[in-house]
Amino acid sequence: MIIINIMNNRILPRAIGHRLQDMIRVMPAVVVSGARQTGKSTLARSFGQVEASSGGATSDHGGRRYLSLDDLDVLDLARRDPGALVRRAGPITIDEVQREPELLRAVKREIDRHRRPGRFLLTGSANLLLMSRVSESLAGRASYLTLWPMTRREQTGLGRCGVWERLFEASDGEWLDIVSESGGKQEDWRALALRGGFPVPAVHLDTTQDRAIWFDGYVQTYLERDLQALSSIAGLPDFRRLMRAASLGLGRLVNQSRLGRDVGLKQPTAHRYLNLLETSYLLVRVPAYSVNRTKRLVKSPKLYWGDTGLAMHLAQEDEPRGAHLENLVLQDLLVWRDSRSVRAEVLHWRAITGEEVDFVIESEGRLLPIEVKATKRPRLADAAHLRTFRAEYGRAARSSLLLHGGESVEWLTPEVLAAPWWKVI
Repeated sequence: MIIINIMNNRILPRAIGHRLQDMIRVMPAVVVSGARQTGKSTLARSFGQVEASSGGATSDHGGRRYLSLDDLDVLDLARRDPGALVRRAGPITIDEVQREPELLRAVKREIDRHRRPGRFLLTGSANLLLMSRVSESLAGRASYLTLWPMTRREQTGLGRCGVWERLFEASDGEWLDIVSESGGKQEDWRALALRGGFPVPAVHLDTTQDRAIWFDGYVQTYLERDLQALSSIAGLPDFRRLMRAASLGLGRLVNQSRLGRDVGLKQPTAHRYLNLLETSYLLVRVPAYSVNRTKRLVKSPKLYWGDTGLAMHLAQEDEPRGAHLENLVLQDLLVWRDSRSVRAEVLHWRAITGEEVDFVIESEGRLLPIEVKATKRPRLADAAHLRTFRAEYGRAARSSLLLHGGESVEWLTPEVLAAPWWKVI
């Protein structure tokens, strides 16, 4: 199992570990992307690297070298002679590869010369497929993984996300037993939303004040360094105001024109800034499920953040809202989606009449609708839109989940299971 060692010798496995091992066994290159400070470097090093003698590199007992483009000497060599950096024999890990996108051309040439599994493990704090500066996709040569902030179960050392896979594998009638026996530990979702999932504030820092200091430094580093590596931004105060407006709009339909007006930006600029936030994995846009049967649907995506703790810090909110509980469920779903071999889509559904379902999971031709309510006592009325969705899509839709903040696990109707959020994620 792939592990990360956060602090004080606490060894915490990550949910994508087995998927990463499978990819490295098959593909010449594997690219692990994610926001800065999600644990990518530690994950990459967990293959057993030990210090080597040359230029900031390390190697493991099997000969895998480790290089980071955060090391200025390594970055300089990558820019002057990228071929020399990748031509040496043996497998190699290159961290923060987005700092020199032209290095990917050298990786491609080397793979084409000597194609063998596990040759390159690359990490980056941006989605290389969305970066305008990256012209080389390594198509047919690389598999891609995303490392999101830690799930609640990763933070407790279980190394996994929620029970989504078990629910998909089982019949709907088995759901109540699966959820009831999941063994999830009850906690206040507001505390989880405040600490988020970045390893340091989520696992190592205990106070609100300490986390605020960490988030301040994170945002400053992102604005002054990481963002500039993606695109030249002259108006950093405008960008920061857009980040705050987007944080306050968490859980809503994306309206770029309105966001731009709120912070005094033209729509094309707001569009560009939102794309940069998404490219660096800070912002998440959940697409609409748009298969139309009898209803006219809203097709705009919904806006969420990759980390609730960062979103609350940017918005200067002290008390989490129901949308933050939705965001926590989404974060767990994204980790589940990206750690499985069978592709799944995480979507939302909304009709122009106002009926909506927070999340719709589409996998292998089946739909799983999920509604999230912060209430501790779910009622039949809370399931109304789930029932509408199932009536609309018939046999394509499985039974529905209504996640809530209470303790009861029960069928509200024969097709709607009400379950505590903490027993599912």
